[in-house]
This record gives sequence, C-alpha cells and structure tokens, in this order.
Amino acid sequence: MLVKVHSAVEEAKGRQITNYGTLEWLSELNDSVYQGRYLLDTVGCREQELEDEHADKVVAQPFSFSLFNPAKRVRVAACAMKSLLSGHDVGVPEEIDRVVEILETISGDLKEFLMLLHNCQPIHRPLATNIFVEGQMFGRHVEKERIINFLLHDGGVSARKLGVLPIVGGMGVGKTTLAQHVCDDERVRNHFPIILYSNFSYTRAMARDEAVFVLGSKHAVGDAQKFIESLHVLKEKCLTKRFLMVFEDVDAGKKQILEELLPILRQGKHGSRIIITTNSRAVAASMGTVQPVSLKVMPHQEYWFFFKAHAFAGRDVEEDPRMLAAGKVIARKLNGSFFGAKIIGGVLKAHPNPRFWSKVLRSNIGGLFLLGDGIGYIMDLAENLLPIYADVCKVTICKNPFIFQTELARLEDLYQASPLGDNRFAKALLCRSMLPFELLNYAADCNVCGPDYSAEL
Repeated sequence: MLVKVHSAVEEAKGRQITNYGTLEWLSELNDSVYQGRYLLDTVGCREQELEDEHADKVVAQPFSFSLFNPAKRVRVAACAMKSLLSGHDVGVPEEIDRVVEILETISGDLKEFLMLLHNCQPIHRPLATNIFVEGQMFGRHVEKERIINFLLHDGGVSARKLGVLPIVGGMGVGKTTLAQHVCDDERVRNHFPIILYSNFSYTRAMARDEAVFVLGSKHAVGDAQKFIESLHVLKEKCLTKRFLMVFEDVDAGKKQILEELLPILRQGKHGSRIIITTNSRAVAASMGTVQPVSLKVMPHQEYWFFFKAHAFAGRDVEEDPRMLAAGKVIARKLNGSFFGAKIIGGVLKAHPNPRFWSKVLRSNIGGLFLLGDGIGYIMDLAENLLPIYADVCKVTICKNPFIFQTELARLEDLYQASPLGDNRFAKALLCRSMLPFELLNYAADCNVCGPDYSAEL
C-alpha cells in the first residue's frame, strides 16, 4: 500500500503538472507517504525498546520492519506494533489506525490520479537515489511546481500587468532555498534570458549565454540606491528581453523601495515576472498579482527524514535502534530547524555511538526558538552543543572555507593535542548552507581550554 502511493508520487515528480487541483492531490499523497514511513520507523524503535525490556524472552517475529524492504505492508506493521504496545503508550494505537486509514483511502484513488498524470508532459529529472546530496532541496516539490507554472504560463496575469508572486512564511521555513531552486530549474533558465536575484543589499545576475545581461556580481551592489542606478542601466539595455527578478526579505520598508522600482520594471517585455519573499502577509497581499505561495513549518514526519539524512548519512538505521530512537527525540526537540538538523546531524554522523547521542539528547537544544535562523540561533546552538572545554567567542559567516577551520566533531582531537591547561584558538565549522547560487560557511570562533575532559566529548 505504501509502495503504491510512493510510486505514484515519484511518477508525478517526473511530470509537469499545471493543474492546481492535481498538485494539491500530489501534496496529500506525499504527506501520506511520510506519515507511513514515519510509522515504520516508530515500529522499529518501539520493538527494540520492548526487546530490551524483555531480553530474557525470545519472541519469534514472522516478518521484518526493514525500511529497505518497503513492500512490507503498513497494515501488517500496524497490527504488529499495536500488539507490542504496553499500557503506557496512550494514544499511539489511535495514531496508527489514523495513518493506516489515510493510506488505505488515498491508495484507493491512485488509478484515477495516474490517469491524470498521463496527460502531463514528462520533465527531465536526475536519477532517483536514497542518498541525500548536500545542497539539494528537501521537499517543497508542490510549491516549486506552483511557482514554475506561474513563471512559464500567462494564465491569470493581464497582458498589461507585470506578474508578481509572493512567497510568504516565517523565518527559517526555506523561502530562499525554494526561490533559488526555482531559478535554477532548467525550464525556468530556458524561458528567461535574464534572471536577477536581489535581497536589496546585493544583486545576483546569472549569465547562462551571450544573450544574458549580467547586472552585477553578488556583492557588486552595496545598497538599494546603487541597485536603483543599476536598474536604469537595465532599462536602457535589457528591457527588450523577458526577465525574472527575485527580491528577498521584503518588509514594509523595502516594499516602498520596490514600489519605486515597479514603474521601470513594468516597461519590460511581456511575460517578465517578479518573485518576492516576505514574512509579512500584508506585504504579500498588497504586492502580489496572484495568490501567494505560503510556506509553513515542515510537518514533523517529513522533517524527521531531513534530519535523518544528515545524522545517519546513508547508514542502515537499523544498525542500532537505540540511536534511531534517540535521533527521533532529538529531531522533535529541534522544532523543525534546518540549521539545527545540519549542525547537530553532522555532529551525530561523526559520532555513531548511542552514548554520545544520548548526551546530545540531554543537552539544551530544545530550549531554542522555533525555526531558528541566522547568527543568533546558530550562536545559541553552538553554545549548547560545544563541549565543556570550548568557549564560543563569536559566530562568523564566509563564502569560502575558513583557513585552518576544524570540523565541530573534531574539536576533541585539538583538545587532546593541547598541553594541560593550555589555551588554544579554534575556528569550528558548524555547517554549510549550500544553495544553487551561493555557499555559506558558518563557523564558531572558540577558545579551547580547561582541565582534561577528553574522556567524554
């Protein structure tokens, strides 16, 4: 059942779906797949816990819960899980029944969904893989296709009106990631001779061939006034070509600046488009010419697989179910933070032992703000995660790798090499934010000192 739904989702991702209702249907199917896979992970965790509690009892299991054998039916797994539950698992049987009911209902309509897909044009996709590649976008496929449909088609946008699509959502939900991956899509690159990316403090122009006008490198434009001056150059040379412009982090103040630019941009070739990202629904409502794409907190079932991709890094999660169980709790404490998954997942990957994972679980990572983003959140995360002998001075960001940087998970090696009581400076690489048009390295400047705590990190 789960395999059938998952196969339909993969087939849909290889089609250019222009119908909004079909995209919504795909979103429901995708959500059900994550809920079903999360259920199977939960089964594996709970089964191991009960085996540990009753180690003296040998119970024959007629089947395996392996995630790498997805043909195991979710209904069988659900029944087995419910039979293993103790009286303390209040509410869990009801949750299992709910997920199974969703999967059964959705799988019953798959034939009609697949028939609709046959009318959709195939698109080129990389070969599917279970390995999560750093820099690829996780999830948000339906939202991405909605934006691409807006960019490539004229429906709903007046011939005399410049189309503006807002992407709205809270801090850290992935607005920038989504916008950059949309711009990097082959269909979008082929459609727009000019693609410009700006967050008002800089402008990025992407040159794909000789016909593309390069407005400036990412850091060539230092402020909004210089950006306006550059747009006058754009007006003189490139408004005869269809363009796509993306403006990041548009608040009420930046909205006024953008409104001053619109008269120039409206003189561009028909079919030009603008995307804005914003935290403000009021800004989205006043500037958008179409319904905004709203990004919400990633559901925990889906976020778990993003975290697992960083923490387990292709290892069989069933090698040690205790680590799987600890990882699930750590992921829930992170409240959907992508930076948290990258930083903590990277440290866990470098220390694949249950004792260390339990120590991370007991740390104060759960006290951070929901969906933390930016320097403040990363600083808090580093302070809570760094070993006792490392004091954080500051967190820095750089496009290029830092000289003499040390992986966060390797601070222990530096400490053990230090004489007792000696202080050493270290720049610990916390994580990389790898997007199509930029690579940012986040590092913590630390003093490594103190008595010998090398026995435990």
